[in-house]
Amino acid sequence: MSKILVISGHPNLSESNANTTVIETLLSRHDDVAIRRLDSLYGEKQIDIVSEHEALLSASVVVLQFPFYWYSVPALMKRWIDEVLSYNFAYGPKGDKLANKHLILSVTVGGPEEAYSPLGYNHFSVEEFLRPLEQTAYLAKMQYHRPIYSHRMVYIEGVYNELSDVQNRAVEHGERLAAKIADLLHSPESIIKQFVNKWFDKLDSLSEKTEAFLPHLSKQLVLCLPEGDFLGHAGFKQWYQWALSTFKPNCRHIVEQIDITADGEYFNLSLRVKLSAHTYIDSDFAGQNVEVQVKENWRLRIIDGQHVLIEQYFVSSLGDQL
Repeated sequence: MSKILVISGHPNLSESNANTTVIETLLSRHDDVAIRRLDSLYGEKQIDIVSEHEALLSASVVVLQFPFYWYSVPALMKRWIDEVLSYNFAYGPKGDKLANKHLILSVTVGGPEEAYSPLGYNHFSVEEFLRPLEQTAYLAKMQYHRPIYSHRMVYIEGVYNELSDVQNRAVEHGERLAAKIADLLHSPESIIKQFVNKWFDKLDSLSEKTEAFLPHLSKQLVLCLPEGDFLGHAGFKQWYQWALSTFKPNCRHIVEQIDITADGEYFNLSLRVKLSAHTYIDSDFAGQNVEVQVKENWRLRIIDGQHVLIEQYFVSSLGDQL
């Protein structure tokens, strides 16, 4: 399974100078790439929803690669979106399967840049036309990134552009795409943000076991919470037992803001988090539903380029229960 998944929506990729070159350039810069060519896989055939879901589930970064058709995606890619991003998979009560995955729109635009401005003949920018896809990402709880797009990406012999110019622009486009993906997968900020999302996913499930948490907590951990101060692994276990006896599984932490600053080998995090939870009748909250906003400050390190270790974990309420 590949970390980078490219969904190619060109209806005839073999005849596309620009999209083919973008994909080839990306493949030359990254090893762990899977390409789903919708034109060769399906065309007019029925889309294999199970296979598409499996490919998406295995990916960390999803790239929608397509030419700009009538200010949107080609019909084949629109059909893929309609059928694959389904209820209780991409959205709905259980539709969290794409949550926290990175989404990049990689778009080849035929027209010149000046056409996509208030005074140009298309009136709006490319990014404004892509708003529906941006909202799709938000609905699916994906991490949406500014799209990568290039203009004058169509070659019509003797009429519009030179083939070499289009191909050169496509190579440059592919290199920008590859660099963005490398940053998402390997930058400290990306590693930390992905870790934070996974951390709260684990807290929300409230598993009986603490083994998933302890490897990411320093043995000298300082944990300061509204419930009290706790030290080291033993302190975390003590607090976690209180949480298990207070909150029912399937809580919901929503990270509304996260700021990361580097401090030598350490990183300081400032988070604003909203917690929604159901409590047990015999807990301190006597079965009430809890909705509260908190501020969290973490201090952590990244070991061996990928392993997050939390040294300090402070939580304070931003106000009364909502």
